Amino acid sequence: MRNPLNLLLLLAMAGATVLSFLAPPAKGFQEPDLARIIFFHLPCAFATTAFLFFGAFAAIRSLQADRLLWDARAEAAHSMAAGMAIATMLSGILFSKVQWGAWWQNDPRQTSFLLVLLILGAYFAIRAAFQDPERRARNSAAYSVGSLLPNLFLIFVFPRLPQISTFHPEVIGKPGGFDPIYWRTILAVFACLMVAAAWAYRQRVRAILLEERLEQLDAELDSRKPSSADRVVRAVRLPEPDEPAHR
Repeated sequence: MRNPLNLLLLLAMAGATVLSFLAPPAKGFQEPDLARIIFFHLPCAFATTAFLFFGAFAAIRSLQADRLLWDARAEAAHSMAAGMAIATMLSGILFSKVQWGAWWQNDPRQTSFLLVLLILGAYFAIRAAFQDPERRARNSAAYSVGSLLPNLFLIFVFPRLPQISTFHPEVIGKPGGFDPIYWRTILAVFACLMVAAAWAYRQRVRAILLEERLEQLDAELDSRKPSSADRVVRAVRLPEPDEPAHR
């Protein structure tokens, strides 16, 4: 981003921060003032889902055309999704300690999101398992597309099943949930977060493409080096054991 855009983003983040402190204490929580953690927790969760969708889309595109570029985009999107998922998990653990008295409650939403994080980790393990770029792109793309449905089930469906009891209050789409200023603040933080994440995503794509280019250049240089079989070896006569060496 250019300097004016950086300044605008900084001002927007400052405004969202001020708005988060102007919001009244949230009702229905043991520590209403500290419920402001959700101003960071929920936007990170939303961003995780957005990058999961885009990562799967980029993976599909990498199987169709311009594999190098779209594979880089898929990897960068999954990197951003993993970072946002870690931020979601850490802020959720902090929220659990503040509101419910324990770092980990075995809450279905905590557990299901941990599984999402593990599924994301397996994506990078698959990429690390293949040295060949073609096989790496093909296998990681197949995994990304195949894991999208389980991820969506763990994020949206499983925690909301009727037989599942959770500490999390249902505030999305329910009347009497958050004060409207809470949603305005959450959306403002989410917008700032996505702008910053989009910039980081673009930088990550460039870095991946540069790494791929450097690997190609190294391979080309190695192929141009003369092998030992191509070298001319000149025979040298060694003196016999009893024969004096010439000076």
